[in-house]
Amino acid sequence: QGRLVESGGGLVQAGGSLRLTCVASGMITSVFNPYDWAWYRQAPGKQRELVASIGGPRSANYVDSVKGRFAISRDNARKRVYLQMDNLKPEDTAVYYCNTLKQALAWGQGTQVTVGQ
Repeated sequence: QGRLVESGGGLVQAGGSLRLTCVASGMITSVFNPYDWAWYRQAPGKQRELVASIGGPRSANYVDSVKGRFAISRDNARKRVYLQMDNLKPEDTAVYYCNTLKQALAWGQGTQVTVGQ
């Protein structure tokens, strides 16, 4: 089934940008392509929440708190899912994970995003 590997997190100041990458390592494209993919995040002391999801090229959905600031995309040939995050806010601080929209795969290690004041 493959392994999910997230990267691209870091420490930024409020208003800054980051681009997260998720690689479905070891997954063949015929398995990757049919899935709807999603980014989730988990802040300290809070439950994991869905941030954005994508099926086809024009089927992205976002939680209200990130609309207009985040953009999800996918590269089926490279089996990657991206999350472009602009105008970051301190409340975006969390560990970010990718998975299918139905959370069908084992969770990866995530990537830490920390947004300073």
